[in-house]
Amino acid sequence: MNWLSLLGLEGWVARWRAAIIEGAIAAEDRLTLARLELDDFKRRLMQLVVLGIVFGALAMLALLLLSLAVLVQFWDSPQRALVAWLLAGGWTVACVGVLLAILSLARLLGNAFAFTRRELGNDWNLIKGKL
Repeated sequence: MNWLSLLGLEGWVARWRAAIIEGAIAAEDRLTLARLELDDFKRRLMQLVVLGIVFGALAMLALLLLSLAVLVQFWDSPQRALVAWLLAGGWTVACVGVLLAILSLARLLGNAFAFTRRELGNDWNLIKGKL
């Protein structure tokens, strides 16, 4: 004997069961989205660390060559000075390029988990609307 059918609750239980299944699927989708965004965040963070190390090395080299260029400037031959200044300028340009790449990545890291936050916000607004 089916008591739910006799009490007229079979439809109500079916709707609740469907809502729970749909909620479980939605939660699984949100977790998958969060996992994908976490992987993306880790990749960008690793790039930021690598570029930071490269920038540090290039900055050190640029300062070394800049010092060398200043020393060579006082030597007798003007060709040596020109070459030293060109090398120092080239390394400085390379440092600026790496710094711009670091700043670009840092801006992208500020938007971590944007899709997950948006989806959870939409879900919350939908739940509040139904209440």
